[in-house]
Amino acid sequence: MPTQTTGEFTFANWEERPVGPEEGSPRLAHAAVSNTFSGGVRAVGTTCEYSILYVTEATGSFAGMEVLTGSVDGRKGTFALSQQGSFDAGGTVRCTFEVVPGSGTDDLVGLRGKGHFTARHGVSSTPYTFDYDLD
Repeated sequence: MPTQTTGEFTFANWEERPVGPEEGSPRLAHAAVSNTFSGGVRAVGTTCEYSILYVTEATGSFAGMEVLTGSVDGRKGTFALSQQGSFDAGGTVRCTFEVVPGSGTDDLVGLRGKGHFTARHGVSSTPYTFDYDLD
């Protein structure tokens, strides 16, 4: 039975650059982001990279990879998340994420899990839920 943990994250920066045509729809962009997690997952200054597809200026989808070094419910180590999400014209971002198999180190070797968050554009802190197992 998975363990559920919750918390919040904030992003420290968002550096986005166009990939391909800068105007028109659809268009691609790349974003480098640094997040800080608190709660059950604790990590400061994560490394996160997103590929973003803008269908319109305010709607689209994204995929990302994030590396977190810190702890999960007190167990220390590093692990990676694969993320998939979308955003709508109302400013809501929905994302699901999953631990990349085999990416856990130290006390997090064998970490498996999935989670999700819903963010609002302009709100600095976002709650997350993470369900995980450890071998």
